[in-house]
Formats: sequence, structure tokens, C-alpha cells
Amino acid sequence: MEENYIILYSSHCPKCKVLEKSLQVANIEFTVMDDIDKMVAMGLKAAPYLQVNCGELMDFATAMRWVKEKKNG
Repeated sequence: MEENYIILYSSHCPKCKVLEKSLQVANIEFTVMDDIDKMVAMGLKAAPYLQVNCGELMDFATAMRWVKEKKNG
């Protein structure tokens, strides 16, 4: 699997937990960032978001598609 630096921006809401579990099941290593103040400072008004290698932030639906593609190779 290619090396990626992945950040999951999470408020630990139900969707956040689904995305986190999906990443775990797909054996994708990631870091959880759950500092709400930092997320608000970044302009995030909802969670979860996923970021790969400092790229664009992916919303829940986009992130789930990305995880599915990585899992299925």
C-alpha cells in the first residue's frame, strides 16, 4: 500500500465513527484530529473530514468512496 499521511478530522459523532471504522477495516493508518477549536479555526463547520497528504479536505461521502477504492485496490 502506498505511503500516505492521513488525518481524520473528527468530533466523534456517528458519521465520524463510521468513517474511522471504515479506515480501520481497510487497514489504512491515520491520525485523528479532534480539537474542535482547531477545526473551527480551519473553517470546518461539520465533521468528519479526511485529508490525505495535505490535499483537499474530503467530506464524509467523498472520504467513504476514497476508503472503498483503497480497500478494493
